[in-house]
Amino acid sequence: TELTQIKKSLLEVQKKLVRVIDVLKNMVLKYKDMPTLGFTHYQPAQLTTVGKRASLWLQDFVFDLHQVDKLIEELPFRGVKGTTGTQASYLALFNNDSKKVKELDAKVAALMGFSKTIGVSGQTYTRKIDFMVCSVLSGIAQSANKMANDIRLLMNLREVEEPFGKNQVGSSAMAYKRNPMRSERVCSLARYVISLTANAAHTHATQWFERTLDDSANRRMTLPESFLGVDAILLIVTNVISGIVVWPHVINKRVMEALPFMATENILMACVKAGGNRQDLHEAIREHSMEAAKVMKEQGGECDLLDRIAKDASFKAV
Repeated sequence: TELTQIKKSLLEVQKKLVRVIDVLKNMVLKYKDMPTLGFTHYQPAQLTTVGKRASLWLQDFVFDLHQVDKLIEELPFRGVKGTTGTQASYLALFNNDSKKVKELDAKVAALMGFSKTIGVSGQTYTRKIDFMVCSVLSGIAQSANKMANDIRLLMNLREVEEPFGKNQVGSSAMAYKRNPMRSERVCSLARYVISLTANAAHTHATQWFERTLDDSANRRMTLPESFLGVDAILLIVTNVISGIVVWPHVINKRVMEALPFMATENILMACVKAGGNRQDLHEAIREHSMEAAKVMKEQGGECDLLDRIAKDASFKAV
């Protein structure tokens, strides 16, 4: 019964995951040419595009879908194995005709919607399968958490916003706020789903011989809550991406502020091609960059990095 419930639940997850992939694909295509500042270590790095960043989220969910598809295809049914998995009672029923026992095993599995049965079992199917299921669901939660965290950070930068209802209250204390409530909810649920994987691992690891009953109460919570958590996560993610708002002017302003720093990589390569020493040039750029950034932070001044480089004889080649 549990394996049929798991398979049906995986098929529901599969449908919702396909929907998430579809709305993310639309976002990737819509914003594939919109430049935005990339971040490494959450520090300004080089240019990427809004669509390219979203493609990272999309790729993770595609990997998850592959895992779900594989699990649905390979999930075995326990079949008719008997109280300790020996099939002894069925052999007795069919006068030791093992061929008939195998046929019965396959027919019962087919009637329950399965193309294969587990090779060997104790009184129950191995709880390793529960761990495999929770691991796949955890992977979906991980992908959603990463995406939602990125959106939360981008909302702080005012580059994007998740959907916000006309009369929605962002904060009961601060009326002006637009908190990333949906993305925060995704992260909250994802953290819980991810934690359940360890529970399934411990349950499998602590089973004795053909079975013990200390798995029962635990997995009656772990499996349903993993599925319910992922179901809610995928619904929220679909809602967020379907209604996400991108603010091009804010994005462009940040790009222009960082552009002089990003241009230094091209300047460095041009000078190296002209015969310059890369290590010396790199050090010069580093020093000029630090000084330019210091002026911006201490005095609130404009970035004068390119002016500093233009006045440095080391870069006369460009």
